[in-house]
Amino acid sequence: MRSHYCGHLNASHIDQEVEICGWVHRRRDHGGVIFIDLRDREGVVQVVYDPDLPDTFATAEQVRNEFVLRVKGRVRTRPEGTKNPNMPTGEVEILGLELEVLNRADTPPIQLDDSDTSEELRLRYRYIDLRRPEMQERMRLRSRVATELRRFLNEHGFLDIETPMLTKATPEGARDYLVPSRTHPGQFFALPQSPQLFKQLLMMSGMDRYYQIVRCFRDEDLRADRQPEFTQLDVEVSFMDEDAIMVLMEEMIRGLFKKTLDQELPNPFPRMTYAESMQRFGCDRPDLRIPLELVDVEDLMQAVEFKVFAGPAKDPNGRVAALRLPQGGALSRKEIDTYTKFVGIYGAKGLAYIKVNELAKGREGLQSPILKFLPDEAVDGIMQRVGAEDGDLIFFGADKTHIVNESLGALRVKLGHDRGLREGEWKPLWVVDFPMFEWDEQNQRWSSLHHPFTAAKEEHLGLLESDPAACNSRAYDMVLNGTEIGGGSIRIHRAEVQEKVLKLLGIGDEEAQEKFGFLLKALRYGCPPHGGLAFGLDRLVMLMAGASSIRDVMAFPKTQTAACQLTEAPSAVSTEQLQELSLRVRKPQAEEKK
Repeated sequence: MRSHYCGHLNASHIDQEVEICGWVHRRRDHGGVIFIDLRDREGVVQVVYDPDLPDTFATAEQVRNEFVLRVKGRVRTRPEGTKNPNMPTGEVEILGLELEVLNRADTPPIQLDDSDTSEELRLRYRYIDLRRPEMQERMRLRSRVATELRRFLNEHGFLDIETPMLTKATPEGARDYLVPSRTHPGQFFALPQSPQLFKQLLMMSGMDRYYQIVRCFRDEDLRADRQPEFTQLDVEVSFMDEDAIMVLMEEMIRGLFKKTLDQELPNPFPRMTYAESMQRFGCDRPDLRIPLELVDVEDLMQAVEFKVFAGPAKDPNGRVAALRLPQGGALSRKEIDTYTKFVGIYGAKGLAYIKVNELAKGREGLQSPILKFLPDEAVDGIMQRVGAEDGDLIFFGADKTHIVNESLGALRVKLGHDRGLREGEWKPLWVVDFPMFEWDEQNQRWSSLHHPFTAAKEEHLGLLESDPAACNSRAYDMVLNGTEIGGGSIRIHRAEVQEKVLKLLGIGDEEAQEKFGFLLKALRYGCPPHGGLAFGLDRLVMLMAGASSIRDVMAFPKTQTAACQLTEAPSAVSTEQLQELSLRVRKPQAEEKK
């Protein structure tokens, strides 16, 4: 039905007759001449109709926004003064010779050039929202990203292998989406949270190098970078250690950015231990574009009489840290109060500060409500350690370590953006040497920081039973601009080690056989050393597109309540369907009382 896409037409097509199809982006009537901007996925081109062709002109008079048209015409140069250098097709226009209305359109509920349309409305009419040039470009970028990743992995000998969508429920940190079985009444499949166990089984099968762009499902509370169903690039290899895997994967990401965005990423990516990342930035996914860092000062606070500082300083599970904001002395009291409220979100009880007006004057050159509680040696030590200069503002966090890390870590990023301190566009990083376990206070047991199939460092294997807290894993996360885009590890490939780890996690022999018996058995039939990682494709494309939410780079995302505005899912099903599945719906008690 067409010879060209609208957005592909340019000066090389002048004097050619073309046929194009698309949607009416805009229609204008200028003194007897009608201009129609026709849009398809590749762009917009201007079509001109004049009264010399009365039948065609009469049809053009009737078209409105979002009508679907088929146009036949001749490409010509736009008159001088009307060329648009901001459009790829801005040098040319089409003199319309024929016009066919393929379909009419009601007035759309979304104006494609209105950036203030609510997200609820955009998701309800997603098929219209996706017509917006910005969304079209994001979907094209997503497609290019997936294509480039496949190309790289195919060229490096990886096999694209599908794994099951209907599988067995396994504990991986989030609730499973369960699927009732009709043929096995009372029993359930689970939708996969990841293909983790299947890709390990593929390594045991001798497949050597596997990848898959796969849908995964997690029934968890949502945030801007989470969805109940999401897409990840899953990778697994045999006979390769963590250094080799990281080198290969960063080569893939460097090539991806060069090919799709023409951006150069560093070679190699910097690496940082988990411990250093937590100490300097308060989190394990630091945004290195922000040049601010946390500085420990608890040793300077242990002898002070101010309990707010002295208490955490003496507590082995506490932390006192300072955060220097260059030229932050310009902040008003109202702005400081706003930041105090911000850190309260993360559990901080307050936000102490010192303004450095004139450092040479010592205590007299400083301004703070906490100065009266601090001896001169503590004040001098703080100024020296943080590298204070005139005009700076120093914030303090004093509490349990996790509260200080989370609150000051978040404040660091917010200050960096608010104060225009961000440096560079892309800052990738590998975070390595993660603890293998973390203590679960609520359940009083150890849990895996990554997942139960992560291998311990060889030199730490002896600590699995004697000192789990000191045991580091062979895990690695790729971080980009403060977002974890990929995470993985070398896996446990010996059955006796896997059984020991499961037991340490409170999973007894019987439960281990019930949930992981197939894996434990497979490990005894010649399992090679192997490892891999998974990239969050939605997160990666979100960053590359400059979007603020993964919903903006997914064609049909769910809302914050895990619902689909477009199809109104989830929804009730018939009694007959429930009976086939041996199910009966029981409403929550609160609803039954109504």
